[in-house]
Formats: sequence, C-alpha cells, structure tokens
Amino acid sequence: MNFEFKYFSELSLEELYEILQLRAEIFVVEQDCVYNDLDGLDKNAVHQFLREDGKIVAYSRLLKPGTRFSEYSIGRVIVKKSERGKGIGCRMMKDAMSFILNNWNATKIKISAQKYLQNFYESLGFIIVTEEYLEDGIPHYGMIYQKKNRKNS
Repeated sequence: MNFEFKYFSELSLEELYEILQLRAEIFVVEQDCVYNDLDGLDKNAVHQFLREDGKIVAYSRLLKPGTRFSEYSIGRVIVKKSERGKGIGCRMMKDAMSFILNNWNATKIKISAQKYLQNFYESLGFIIVTEEYLEDGIPHYGMIYQKKNRKNS
C-alpha cells in the first residue's frame, strides 16, 4: 500500500480529474450533501492518494496552518466504497500524520471529523476539542492530534 503525496502543481490533469470525481462520488452522491467542494484550498494542499489497478481509490488533503485552520490539518478523507474494510483509511491517516509531523515539523494536527467516525479518529490519537457542530448538514467534531514528547512516551 503505497500512498502518493503531490503538491497541486505536480498533479496530472488525469489525477486531478480522478480526485475530484472520487470526492464528488463520496461527499455529494453517497452522502447526499450539496456543497461547494472546490473551496480554493486545493492549490495550497498536498494531495495524498492511493491507486489500485491504476485508479485512485483513497484520498486526503493536507493543509498548512492559515489555510483552513490555524493548525496543520487533514481533510477530504475518503476511501472508495468498494475498498472499505481493508484498513486503507487507517493506513492513509497514519501516513498523512507522519508526512505532516516529519516533513512540516508539526506538533499538532486538526481535523473536522464526521461524528460517526469519532471512534476511528480517537483510535489514531485525536481528541475532541469542540462541541458537536453541523458542517454541510452533517454532524462533526473538531479534533486535535498532539505529537507526544519522546521523553514522555
């Protein structure tokens, strides 16, 4: 399972199209959520994705502070329905967290997590830092991962 990490300018047109198609398939069609996916943040993001048989089947977007939140963040986390239950989401998040912590020297990562995925994100070390709120009509929590000090771990 080898995830690719690319800045916007490094994406091919085909990769960009597949990413946007997968995001629409999951967020708009599957979750029945009408919202503007093209929020202007993609140009400033690192795009993480996994290919299976040449097709993108999992994706997340990594952002630096000052884009969406004041902290580093991971968003638009998706795994194609046919690929779920294989541990791809867990591996993708761990790789995304490692990328941010190691390449950007971050100590904190923020996510806006759909409420039904609370346990999944808590298993990765995220903790809830906000009250429940609606984002695009779906219940969410703000969650933070804090890098552990090596002396204390």
